[in-house]
Amino acid sequence: MPTTMRKKPFVIADLPLGDAYALCERDAFEADPTLAIWSTMRREAVEAVERDALMSGQINAAVLRHASFAQGLAARIAHKLADGDMAEPVLMELVTEAIADTPSIARAAARDLMAVRDRDPACRDLITPFLFFKGFLSLQSYRIAHWLWKRGRLHLARQLQSRMSEVFGVDIHPAARVGCGIMIDHGTGLVIGETAVVEDDVSILHGVTLGGTGKECGDRHPKIRRGVLLGAGSKVLGNIEVGEGAKVGAGSIVLDPVEPHTTVVGVPARPVGPKLTDMPAFTMDQMLPGPDYVI
Repeated sequence: MPTTMRKKPFVIADLPLGDAYALCERDAFEADPTLAIWSTMRREAVEAVERDALMSGQINAAVLRHASFAQGLAARIAHKLADGDMAEPVLMELVTEAIADTPSIARAAARDLMAVRDRDPACRDLITPFLFFKGFLSLQSYRIAHWLWKRGRLHLARQLQSRMSEVFGVDIHPAARVGCGIMIDHGTGLVIGETAVVEDDVSILHGVTLGGTGKECGDRHPKIRRGVLLGAGSKVLGNIEVGEGAKVGAGSIVLDPVEPHTTVVGVPARPVGPKLTDMPAFTMDQMLPGPDYVI
């Protein structure tokens, strides 16, 4: 009888990591943002309680009872992800261990928080996304799952991925590589695949998929360069690059590489308009250029 060849299992460690991607580059030359962030958040928390005493329990538990941003972040992630399979104190200990081992997790979260405040017109302070925004909270949950994945604790990483998907409606594979200063707006329906890379300072709206094109193994997901804006419902499929400062229009399906500072739109997506002169992730300008001709 003919024998069936078993497919070699794909291992993320087989991928060449290198230094080609801009992932948390500001960590090398900027001061730790967590101290200033936490001071501002504590002031905002006190003001919020003064305005509405019914918020005092939640805000005390999430912010005011903690001595640092790292402690508050660990408590918030543990509280949101706890369930019958993993109790809140166990998760609190796990997240605290991860941040103590890799302090850049907290610094990345602080930069994500500032990105949300600076780019989302519906966000006027820092404690609002910290308490309520599932885009921010799911991203920080991913960072803990990624820490576990890199240490070979694959099933526990999958547990956090599964729980994050249940709670926030966001599915980010623990092996994906995501930079800092990321804004995930709304977040609902976001999917980021195993070998995807998202560089620093990217803005992602709801319903975005960074996916593969079939059942192939290996490096099969998109690479999103710095400053890219991914519009609501857009899909980027396959091991292709979306260049720095590019913009993907809402509802587009991207199957080919996108040049830097280029707007693409449509199904399949095609370039439109002139080269962009700024970083759309910062401006959050989701409008498309007008036609370059008149009939």
